[in-house]
Amino acid sequence: MTPTEQINNDIKQAMLAKDTVKLSALRAIKSALLLAQTSGKGTELGDADFQAIITKMVKQRQDSIDVFEQQNRPDLADEEKAQLEVVKAYLPPQMGDAELEQIVAGIVARTGAATASDFGKVMGAASRELAGKADNKRVSEIIKRLLGA
Repeated sequence: MTPTEQINNDIKQAMLAKDTVKLSALRAIKSALLLAQTSGKGTELGDADFQAIITKMVKQRQDSIDVFEQQNRPDLADEEKAQLEVVKAYLPPQMGDAELEQIVAGIVARTGAATASDFGKVMGAASRELAGKADNKRVSEIIKRLLGA
């Protein structure tokens, strides 16, 4: 089953269950998928494209939650948190901290990074290798700690 078919089936289930929060989040995902499909590439979206779209949506929701909490709008923040959980369900499981730190340490060793000025080189390699498997914010924190930044 393709990701688009899965989203369509889940939309039907949310409609039948009258789950408005889930329905809203799923419609946002479907909208993002349709925009990506009609962007002019002319190709079907692959799993990597789907994962990139979902990752972007998770980041957008997290940013919105931060803004709403700063502006003392718990009502809006709670709605975004509920939608965030629905969207996160379509991401593959994220790596644990121990496994992530081990992989990042290997990347640091491979790139020969030794100081904080090498952060960009390590982060670029880590972003490519860990795309969709770990949040870049967590990766960044580990790299800074390992490089003593």
